[in-house]
Amino acid sequence: MLVSYKWLNEYLDLSEITPKELADKMSVTGIEVEGIDVPEEGLKKIVVGEVTDCRPHPNSDHLSICQVNIGEDEDSQIVCGAPNVKSGIKVIVALPGSRIAGNVKIKKGKMRGEVSNGMICSLQELGYADSVIPKEYAEGIYYLPAEAEPGSPVFPYLDMDDHIIELSITPNRADALSMRGVAYEVGAIYRQTPKFPEISLTESEVAAADKIQVKVTEATDAPAYQIRIIDGVTIAPSPQWLQNRLMNEGIRPINNVVDVTNYILLLFGQPLHAFDYQKLDSKEILVRRGKENESLVTLDGETRQLSPEDIVITNGTTPVALAGVMGGLDSEITEKTTTVALEAALFDPLAIRLTSKKFNLRSESSARFEKGINQATVAKACDAAAALIAELAGGTVLKGAVIGSQVAVEPVEVTITLARINSYLGTEITDEEVQEIFDALGFGHRQEADSYIVSVPPRRWDITIEADIIEEVARIYGYDRLPSTLPQGETVAGHLTKAQRLTREVRTLLEGNGVSEAISYALTTEEKAQQFTDKSSQVTRLDWPMTEERAVLRLNLISGLLDDVAYNLARKNNRVALYEIGRVFYQTGDSKHELPTEVNHLGLALTGNIYEKDWQTQAQKVDFFHLKGILENLFDPLALTDRIRYQKTAAIKEMHPGRTAMILLDDQEIGFLGQVHPSIAKDYEVSETYVAELNLDQLLAAKTEQLVYQPVSKFPSVTRDMALLLDETIDNQSVMEIIRESAGRFLSAIRLFDVYQGKNIEAGKKSLGYSLTFSNPEATLTDEEINQAIAKITRNLEEKVQAEIR
Repeated sequence: MLVSYKWLNEYLDLSEITPKELADKMSVTGIEVEGIDVPEEGLKKIVVGEVTDCRPHPNSDHLSICQVNIGEDEDSQIVCGAPNVKSGIKVIVALPGSRIAGNVKIKKGKMRGEVSNGMICSLQELGYADSVIPKEYAEGIYYLPAEAEPGSPVFPYLDMDDHIIELSITPNRADALSMRGVAYEVGAIYRQTPKFPEISLTESEVAAADKIQVKVTEATDAPAYQIRIIDGVTIAPSPQWLQNRLMNEGIRPINNVVDVTNYILLLFGQPLHAFDYQKLDSKEILVRRGKENESLVTLDGETRQLSPEDIVITNGTTPVALAGVMGGLDSEITEKTTTVALEAALFDPLAIRLTSKKFNLRSESSARFEKGINQATVAKACDAAAALIAELAGGTVLKGAVIGSQVAVEPVEVTITLARINSYLGTEITDEEVQEIFDALGFGHRQEADSYIVSVPPRRWDITIEADIIEEVARIYGYDRLPSTLPQGETVAGHLTKAQRLTREVRTLLEGNGVSEAISYALTTEEKAQQFTDKSSQVTRLDWPMTEERAVLRLNLISGLLDDVAYNLARKNNRVALYEIGRVFYQTGDSKHELPTEVNHLGLALTGNIYEKDWQTQAQKVDFFHLKGILENLFDPLALTDRIRYQKTAAIKEMHPGRTAMILLDDQEIGFLGQVHPSIAKDYEVSETYVAELNLDQLLAAKTEQLVYQPVSKFPSVTRDMALLLDETIDNQSVMEIIRESAGRFLSAIRLFDVYQGKNIEAGKKSLGYSLTFSNPEATLTDEEINQAIAKITRNLEEKVQAEIR
């Protein structure tokens, strides 16, 4: 909400209060001020000029040579390229040495051989946005009012010397989306009562009901709806004061009728709409829901397909406006309009919100209907608009408003005690102080025993309960005056749960292995949500997603990590190692309203080089075994290493079928690791990348035996190496399990130290070399004990995997 300091001064006495002081005070009483803008700041030496003569430039087909009266003894010559420049108009002149928007300095110069002493300016050159400039001046210079004095500064004529205060209005303070609402708020802060001019509405003897009938199908759709008729209007530009006011508030002036509806919108917070009565082709207004296959061309020229979700205004049969959102093109006010049908209404906020979102039409009107409107001033705002239209457009207001529906508005009464207020705020406010605060807010009040019965006026529809009254007292009393107190009572030492403690340990272990934490969006696309998983689950879709890129809850962490990897690679960060701990959401029920099951997962993604090339080291890329090593470094401190198995798989189509393994804990699947399939990597715009994802809840819930420390053996260990010739389809995991099962209790370690395929090895075979370590903490091992273990290992390898001992 943009608030004009000058405009606010019309209702309150702020002569002793600077805009900066006002902004600071409002910020500490509950309405945040985003900033203060003074349109004239940065501009200088810009004055009113009068074009006394205008003739074509002899050396140009689009330039004009103008003689301009700038309040000096002689006219000044200025070359102008605007198509609408002519003699007899008052214009904006930037003198030599002046500054215009963008800190551009204007100098005396020549244009096509003719001297130009400055510049005749458009509004854009003073810093106005294209969206607020009247259309007739959008491509040319702006005409100032005839009474503007040549040579005087231009800023007062355009109200550019005003201070525009930008307020950040929260949804619960929609009352401040109007100048009257802000005036009441400022009045409460400075203990003033706003004074608003009385509305003087003169009506003719002809009844408006003779011209039009109004009917509302459902009162819940439009609790209040009325039409006023203004006859005999002449459409013309609005006076300068009204155009200035709208432009400073960020609204484009259109004409004297439409500008009045926008002015009343800013003043009362009440959206209005003006129809061209003749274009309605009917003497009836019917407010109803839209029908299937019905359409409406709105003011922006777009055809909107309507549905029963939309509230529409019709001429009895055909829609002429989207209620509360935008009017129809066929009934808009034009220069030919002579009779205006002026609408004032309340509409169902939810329906307006749905229609606005459906058609992507956000307007000042729809925003106010969604957040709420002062129901007590619907008719008053309509009367004020009708009176002002009659004044500015020369029309006659027909007698009476034609009412389709109306609401009876009564003040809300809230009961509260002074003790309750002081208990909540920790203050010692007296009866006199709290009554003074109620008076400042304009809240009626009376005492009954120890309680106050507070009567809240309809303009503050956000106040309905005791807590709201306490908040209002705190705001006006001053948040900065509330005492600071320390919490009282006994404290209990907190502690981490087992899952929290282990999760912290997991983070520490991963970061110790050079992996950095990432946090990705839990919302993603339906396609990405269903990738990197072999589990069957429906997706959980949002009813009203902000974008389709964030429409469903994820079923995996990998897709988000790959987006993070792509982001880094695009910025030349080619060594990326990321992990994420977060929830995935499985939807197994049939009902879309059933809540999903949330499961904590751990995801990792690595790409690039482990080691960069230098004078003593060759570059080494990340591979499957590097990622597996990080996971093994994670499992070991959790005492799970001996219970983890890896099993190759091709079940996950987004993963490389020859470089992917399932991770099993006690033969139960808890995740996977491997290389992202090259085609998927290309889709994500990443290079060769290795990923892993684990069910962290399962991992941390695994029962582990208590760690028992043992003394280092006093007896020497013995190491034996053995090389096996195996079919190339036999994996290392199977061989190591056979060795462990066969070796007996003295085997303390197994290490694979060699894998070979090639020369001297027949096709389809591979050679694996293992180093086996035996130890006995109670005695020195003999050759016979070790030979027996080796013999048993050999026999089982030959029988189970047809291994040949080399």
